[in-house]
Amino acid sequence: MNDLTHFDESGRARMVDVSAKDVTTRIAVASGEIHMSANTLEHIQQGKLKKGDVLAVADVAAIMGAKKTPDLIPMCHPLMLSGIEVSFSELEQTCGINVEVSVKCNGKTGVEMEALTAVGTALLTIYDMCKAVDKGMTLSNICLDEKRGGKSGDYKR
Repeated sequence: MNDLTHFDESGRARMVDVSAKDVTTRIAVASGEIHMSANTLEHIQQGKLKKGDVLAVADVAAIMGAKKTPDLIPMCHPLMLSGIEVSFSELEQTCGINVEVSVKCNGKTGVEMEALTAVGTALLTIYDMCKAVDKGMTLSNICLDEKRGGKSGDYKR
């Protein structure tokens, strides 16, 4: 288990000690998709849902999700996030919405989990706001697209 940093020598879960690491700028970009009926997508585009502006609420939810990550993922360190950017794009071919979130901080550990949690929270919020008209929506392809900074270096999917 030496490669898995969240386990000690005896296999017990632990929060990684990052006290000796350097503070660097860390950025992570994650994305995911929600697929729905054409009718549901039209409702979102035209603002016809009774709960309000779906993407505006999902935008705020993504930000809240990133900020609450250590409350949800047991071994995540609380981080002072310095920036969160959320964007939505329509998936015309597959009738859905793509969510992309970029999270940034200056710290001793990365922000990958914050970016992934933000994407998941945005997608779940879209589902919640639209479930009255479409219970068959599916969430998919939640993934880390890019990370920069830190000891392990950069990553790009």
